[in-house]
Amino acid sequence: MEMLGLILLFPLIGVIINGFFGKKMPDKAVSWVGCGTIGLSFAASVIFFIQLLSRSEESRQISQILFTWISSGEFEVSFSILFDQLSGVMALIVSGVSFVIHIYSVGYMHGDKGYARYFTYMNLFVLMMLILVLADNYLFMFIGWEGVGLCSYLLIGFWYEDVLKADAGKKAFIVNRIGDFGFLLGMFLMFTVFGSLTFAGVFDQAASSSSILYNDTAIIAITLLLFLGAVGKSAQIPLYIWLPDAMAGPTPVSALIHAATMVTAGVYMIARSNILYALAPTSMMIVAIIGALTAIYAATIGIAQTDIKKVLAYSTISQLGYMFLAVGVGAFAAGIFHLMTHAFFKALLFLGAGSIIHALSGEQDLRNMGGLRSHMPTTFKCFIIATLAISGAPLLSGFFSKDEILWNAYASPLGSIGLWLVGVIAAGITAFYMFRLVFLTFFGESRVKPEALSHLHESPKVITIPLIILAVFSVIGGYIGIPKAFGVTNYFEHFLDPVFEDARLVIERNGEWAHGLSLEWALMAIAIGIALIGFFIAYRLYIKSPEAPARYAEKAGFVYRTVLNKYYIDEIYHASIIKPFFGLSDIFWKIFDVKIIDGIVNGTSVLFRGISQVLRKVQSGYVQEYIVVLILGGICIFGYIIFG
Repeated sequence: MEMLGLILLFPLIGVIINGFFGKKMPDKAVSWVGCGTIGLSFAASVIFFIQLLSRSEESRQISQILFTWISSGEFEVSFSILFDQLSGVMALIVSGVSFVIHIYSVGYMHGDKGYARYFTYMNLFVLMMLILVLADNYLFMFIGWEGVGLCSYLLIGFWYEDVLKADAGKKAFIVNRIGDFGFLLGMFLMFTVFGSLTFAGVFDQAASSSSILYNDTAIIAITLLLFLGAVGKSAQIPLYIWLPDAMAGPTPVSALIHAATMVTAGVYMIARSNILYALAPTSMMIVAIIGALTAIYAATIGIAQTDIKKVLAYSTISQLGYMFLAVGVGAFAAGIFHLMTHAFFKALLFLGAGSIIHALSGEQDLRNMGGLRSHMPTTFKCFIIATLAISGAPLLSGFFSKDEILWNAYASPLGSIGLWLVGVIAAGITAFYMFRLVFLTFFGESRVKPEALSHLHESPKVITIPLIILAVFSVIGGYIGIPKAFGVTNYFEHFLDPVFEDARLVIERNGEWAHGLSLEWALMAIAIGIALIGFFIAYRLYIKSPEAPARYAEKAGFVYRTVLNKYYIDEIYHASIIKPFFGLSDIFWKIFDVKIIDGIVNGTSVLFRGISQVLRKVQSGYVQEYIVVLILGGICIFGYIIFG
């Protein structure tokens, strides 16, 4: 009997123990439970993944029904786990990277009064993300989908005594509800069309009747509604606004949300629904365009931010745009490949930032850093590796995955030179703002405040060892997906082929995938060249001429202020949506609630009070008056009988 439920059971045990008994336990015991349960979940994922590899390619799928959830007539939904090539990769990424982040948290959160509560929330977060990626039907997936939204609220607003942090948590929760409403409507429509919410039931019907459903209005509607959910969860235009504010939570939370869990949910959901999207090329075009625009838009904001975590936040939004660009042109394997490599180097960047913030006693402003490489050599080396990886430096993990996306953006039947160009420009901007961050943080003269400089030192091993582990994977993690242009088999793509095979066949209706080794190498060289230009501009401005950025910013004037203030999108949303909504709520309160609803309730009480005031006079307490009334009543009755 398969025991896939162990992957979910171990984090659940952590939630129960730390949630109910954590306050009475020493911090060391809380750490062992919080980290150990996620480590066991990762170990279980590895064991089942090895079992998956031992099977033939045609039967690489392990499933288990935990119990039946809903059974009504022919409609039945179970709490069922599907462990195939795609969910297996996701389970390893989620549990593995989360395990490293949990270990890091032991050092980072040491001494926090909410220590047990923190690990309870973290375990719950991982549990919900594992439910999301291992579910074998959309309804079970939706539980995980909503669960990670809840956990993001709890973790972003972890230090809820600070109003700004509490508001950031609420913002994430509310914005995600908009996308989740679209996901819910997509499921309703899916059930109407297919009569099922299980992956097998929906995908088999879609694949077998593709000639009827191809680009059908219903399929387009389903995929766009699901994409709305993905836009909210994975922070794409226009629902990305919650993610930068998510930096209010502890730094390990930022790493967990931005690298391995919540924000990747939308990419995974579209990849899992690949046959539905392949049948709706209109929807795929929208996904690709939104992804490309998000990639370059967020990258431009990153070039002017001064908060180290905010720079990384907009970097995450931009990289998620790359993933959506990939799945939007039908390169589902490339999108998941970049999701994996991004989990390594983005977790490393955030944890590296946390190490810096920890050493600087909470300082996050790049303008108050500089010259840290001699004080924090391990953090510096790891951070440089992650920066090179995200910038697409050759032979590092990010290079292989980003090149696959850019090539497919051009070569796919759904791709175009325009999508490729946007992606390449975004890559150049990424290299610029990431090396800007590195130069401002680790190079040049120290701008660290004296009180922080006096005790500046490298972080303890419980923080640096996770950095080293992630640095290793940021280097070697891409070698399982080396592009075919290098004359080898792309093992990662080949491994995922069975999951995406039906979708690939449908996509080829739009034309053949472009081929040409020389063309792919040429495009790769251009991408590397543009990334180098970004690096050299950053080097020139922040190393050679450190006074130049301020001068250029002053000359740019309004343009610089616009980018610095994130294109005033938050202000525009506040003026056009939030403020009118508050005004409308005020009207409903003062008119409908106070005057109509309360008026009816209060008016009813006044009416009956008046009636009671009249009736109470009858009950005077004098016996003679009661006798008079009794006699008059008798006369009236007698008169009615005689004359009635």
